[in-house]
Amino acid sequence: MHSLVVVTLFWLPLGLTQPTPPSGSKAGFHCVPRKTVPFQSENGRLFREEGVWNYSTMLLREDLGVLLLGARENIYALDINDISNMKSSVSWKVTPKQREDCRNKGKDSIECQNYIKVLHTVKDGRMYVCGTNAFQPGCDYMSYTDGQLKLENKLEDGKGKCPFDPFQRYSSIMIDEDLYSATSLNFLGSQPVVSRSSPSSIRTEFHSSWLNEPTFISMAQIPESKSSLVGDDDKVYLFFSESAVEYDSYSRLLVSRVARVCQGDLGGQRTLQKKWTSFLKARVDCPVPGSKLPYIIQDTYRWCEGEDWRTCVFYAVFTPQTDGWGMSAVCAYSVLDIGMVFSEGKYKTPVTVETSFVKWVMYNGDVPSPRPGACIDNKARSHGINRSLDLPDQTLQFIKDRPLMNQAVLPVGNRPLLTHRGAVFTRIVVHRTQDLNGTKHHIMFIGTENGSVMKAINYNEEMFIIEEVQLFRPAQPIKALSFSDTTGQLYAGSEYGAVQMPFSSCGRSVSCEDCVLARDPYCAWDKIQARCVAVSTAKADSHLVQSLVGDFSLCPATEPVKRVNSTLWLGGNLKLSCSPPSNLAEVQWQHDAQPLRPSTRHQILPDGLHILNTSASDAGHYRCVSMERSKTGAYTATVAEYRLEVGSGPEGQPRRPEAQAEELSLVMLQASVACLAIVLAVLLGWNLYKGHLPLPGPCGRARPSAGREENQGDQEEAARPTTQLVASQSGKLVTRLLEPGEANCTSNNNKCSGEVELAGSKEGETEVSVTLCSMQFIDDESES
Repeated sequence: MHSLVVVTLFWLPLGLTQPTPPSGSKAGFHCVPRKTVPFQSENGRLFREEGVWNYSTMLLREDLGVLLLGARENIYALDINDISNMKSSVSWKVTPKQREDCRNKGKDSIECQNYIKVLHTVKDGRMYVCGTNAFQPGCDYMSYTDGQLKLENKLEDGKGKCPFDPFQRYSSIMIDEDLYSATSLNFLGSQPVVSRSSPSSIRTEFHSSWLNEPTFISMAQIPESKSSLVGDDDKVYLFFSESAVEYDSYSRLLVSRVARVCQGDLGGQRTLQKKWTSFLKARVDCPVPGSKLPYIIQDTYRWCEGEDWRTCVFYAVFTPQTDGWGMSAVCAYSVLDIGMVFSEGKYKTPVTVETSFVKWVMYNGDVPSPRPGACIDNKARSHGINRSLDLPDQTLQFIKDRPLMNQAVLPVGNRPLLTHRGAVFTRIVVHRTQDLNGTKHHIMFIGTENGSVMKAINYNEEMFIIEEVQLFRPAQPIKALSFSDTTGQLYAGSEYGAVQMPFSSCGRSVSCEDCVLARDPYCAWDKIQARCVAVSTAKADSHLVQSLVGDFSLCPATEPVKRVNSTLWLGGNLKLSCSPPSNLAEVQWQHDAQPLRPSTRHQILPDGLHILNTSASDAGHYRCVSMERSKTGAYTATVAEYRLEVGSGPEGQPRRPEAQAEELSLVMLQASVACLAIVLAVLLGWNLYKGHLPLPGPCGRARPSAGREENQGDQEEAARPTTQLVASQSGKLVTRLLEPGEANCTSNNNKCSGEVELAGSKEGETEVSVTLCSMQFIDDESES
């Protein structure tokens, strides 16, 4: 916490606090998905193989009709129409020796496998594939012929092309026969490099001013030589994050960057030999309101209007570098704005302060010509500089020491397109479609850390999240996103597997109003079929209703909700169900046409109303009303309606179902006790009959073995006094001693005959006298 405070204190004075949006801004701050679709198997088609993990590399080959999916030690060719249909697969496993060498270097068995990380198409139609190969990166060529994948087993060294560590971020792009890659060049991951693998290979310097503990994100080519008036070169843009060198702080501060190199760069003649002479980088800001530290870039997607590179925009997702904020954002950057920073912006330069401390400040000195970091253009050619090898050492030394630009790249509109608190964004792709009126829209599909995909759209600077669909269970971060424009399908990859989902599932909207308020350009309400359908599949003569401003008044009248009659039992608990049609709808309950306020007895839950300890006053008419706002007004509809009446028992008195249940339980308990008593009585009788238990009484003692002793025992027993209890009707017990021989008992086989006597007493009371015999025990040995 202390280090964070220190970083913040140094960050604020530099004027880098994120600006708040202007008053009345329509940006999509804190957007909430209109609908949240939980996981269902119908959400998409899943592909996975048991025991195979890390489906994180995708290459769409629409010309072959397959989606190539790279996973751990396996590559799959899947049908783009149904990825659950695997057409072919090929296995690329490490050898036992490679695995053993990897483990001897301190890596575990999970890391010491071959993770497919690079999949690109080359000119002849083959694929170039690279894997981590147990921390010995290797590459090979792969073909797909006659429906079969085949590795050519022409193994090449993959250092600088593919990461050593399977869990380290990297990026690569194939241009013609040249592979541009951003990864680590050594086993420890301590030599980050941006390189081009070609006959004229080239890379970055191993210096912190060039790359300082970077995390590489993505690469893209921009063909800036096309229709260029100045004879410019094509460029490759790289997005990454790294530890900032330009800010004074006591802890590691991350910033987002964009870098650029020229495709025709061959390095310098003496200075920067086989090193980039055009490598420049600049900070990328995504100004999220309220944030004190810069947000970190996680993924980008390049979108261009046709062949015109000037229309290209990079959509990027950002997350906070501290876990406490919990906000993700989407920002868009114009390639023209990025190019302006590199071509016209000022440079930063390191300055030594107090003999050892280096501080980066804006460079205000003379800039040599040709401009450092610039591509070779017509102006340079006019001075006899036709390639980077011809650049003067003064220009090369300048860019070697100062690759960082002073100015930051700001997003379009100087604010995020979208911010969202909740699921952390991981990936993004953008698809363009058009509505019924022919207007084109950019739809953003955003992958999240919990395995869901959000579909968002920007309507005249107003951001709207149509839905969030859960694709994976268990939840897995989405690591790859791609789509096919011809099939209208989105493909998402995760550690667990890959899922295919359509651009839109219009059938989730069950009414015209729901379909219109979804504001989904892919969908429209068909009044003839009375259902929400995909615009791309609708017939030409269909009567479709679509309003991207949410004009629900265009919908035909709908039937009212059917009332549900229910019984109210006094003193019980009752729940009335009511699920709002969307996350944006506000729900209100009415009781007898009056708003119902939440209380201790009336709890308004997200899915209904809970009435506790019901009383007669709770009877009546209940309505659940939802209200959802759109650009044309507020749509109000009755979602559920109930009529509650107090229930009555057999005698006309209100009785709770709980009371009936209690009575039933009591009857069952009594029946159980009676059954148990009968069983015990039977067991007791059986034991008495068999003589296993003694009977009470003075004669119950075993007979002596000798006849004389038996007579003597009988006389002694007869001489013993017995006890008599006398009970009156008043409940009093009277105890009296009986004279010897008065009790009618015999000692034959320990059987005793007790005596009960009813006798009258004074004042009309009746006495009950019970003669208790002395307890005697059977001597089994004596009787034998």
